[in-house]
Amino acid sequence: MKIFEVIEAIKNYHPQFPEDYDGCDSYKSGDPDIECTGVVCALSPNINVIKKAIGLHANLIIVHEPTYYTSEDSDHWPEDFENRIYEEKKKLLEDHGIVIWRDHDHMHAHEPDAIFTGVLKYLGWEQHARCEKIPGLPYAHYIVDIPKMRVKDLCHYLIDKIGSNGARVVGDLQMEVERIAFVGHLIPDDYTRKDGSKGEYSVKVIETLEKQADVILPGEVIDWTTASYVNDAFQLGHHKALINIGHFNWEELGMRYMEDWLKKLLPETVCVTYVKSDDIYHYVLREETV
Repeated sequence: MKIFEVIEAIKNYHPQFPEDYDGCDSYKSGDPDIECTGVVCALSPNINVIKKAIGLHANLIIVHEPTYYTSEDSDHWPEDFENRIYEEKKKLLEDHGIVIWRDHDHMHAHEPDAIFTGVLKYLGWEQHARCEKIPGLPYAHYIVDIPKMRVKDLCHYLIDKIGSNGARVVGDLQMEVERIAFVGHLIPDDYTRKDGSKGEYSVKVIETLEKQADVILPGEVIDWTTASYVNDAFQLGHHKALINIGHFNWEELGMRYMEDWLKKLLPETVCVTYVKSDDIYHYVLREETV
């Protein structure tokens, strides 16, 4: 089975996109006309993931996040300055004949969202979650009711299930919570207010905390919007918290789920392996003075 045939099977599995689609889901390296020797599913095509693919003799890596350090995610380095890291990464891929294809927009177009489905499944929350779409917002919210637990214990649960190195928390670690909101990345995306003016999605999420949840798990945060709201709420004695596990950790389990459905989609002769991208952050804590 050739690599392009693998990708076509995936695209046929996904919701169909218009012929003129020109988004980020495309080949980032390699020749798709060669025979596929194995598939690696990974959230991010970092160097360790590439080396593991080489060790597995897999020449196709399907990823969810960008390859070459830009949001536009082109198949080359687009800036007008030299990037030695890009050159070394490109050479590593070329030397081993590795093809990278990005599956981002298609996965998020699923009903329900394919990334969220995997995250909720492997956190053990699939049966306890409900999706709520809010008109005018770029992301769906998932509200999850869990057995009551402390924020600190919830953090340890997430760290264990995801395999991350830690979590950052706004709020009281000892506070008990039982309703979680998975919300989108708190970046300055616009939404339209009732009066027609433009507002920030990250500010709109405050409504979710006001009405629906004790604690939110966002993909990323902006300190001066929702995080500041949660901090003030906590300092005023309100029952609110925010757990920031990071963008990549937040979506990691979605690519573990891809291994599940991709194995069913492809012939048994094509080996499919999920490779964890690993947490890119380490945490250095302040030393207590005696």
